[in-house]
Amino acid sequence: NKSDITKRIDASAKVLNEIMATPDKAIPDKVMGKAKCLAVIPSMVKIAIGFGGNHGKGVATCRTANGWSAPAPITITGGSWGLQLGGQAVDLVMVVMNQEGMDHLLASKFKLGADASAAAGPIGRDAGADTDIKMRSEVLTYSRARGLFAGVDLSGAALTQDKDETRLLYGKFVPFADILHGGVEPTASSEPFLSAVRKYSAQSKESSKNQQNSGTLSASK
Repeated sequence: NKSDITKRIDASAKVLNEIMATPDKAIPDKVMGKAKCLAVIPSMVKIAIGFGGNHGKGVATCRTANGWSAPAPITITGGSWGLQLGGQAVDLVMVVMNQEGMDHLLASKFKLGADASAAAGPIGRDAGADTDIKMRSEVLTYSRARGLFAGVDLSGAALTQDKDETRLLYGKFVPFADILHGGVEPTASSEPFLSAVRKYSAQSKESSKNQQNSGTLSASK
């Protein structure tokens, strides 16, 4: 019987795999290649509390000297994007693009558009010039609703560590920054998600490498 956090890690892997499987609609390789951290909130459900507060749970991972960190459970709350997305279940993906964004995320008080500059992410594996402009933002944000994957403005949403889920996943509380700096070993249940992240963040580098090495690679096999 899988715990909620394990199901959420599996669902996050599935979201990434499904999104990246459609090259013309995927997150650009350029973006994935430069990503410092990646957060996925699978099927974000709008909860109508008074003025329509939005709330969802997912996982984040950051690049460390030894590859991607174990996943850190996160919660996203607030923001008016639930209205834009019509209140159905939504998958969200956030890509932290630079050190400033990573510092904001690690501080675990992370409000998009206020603490961290955010932009709706560009779409398409080989996305063009507007990608370079957007990539200066600290965070690029995406949503998938009714099967449509698109950049979305998540201004006003706050991302924080989910302390309860962290205890469930690691058997004890571990501070957010410790997890994302690579201070804990990933559990076996994290592997599907981490292998998806590794695959897509390396792909952009690989595709340019493979063109150069195609001769030497076949020789060395």
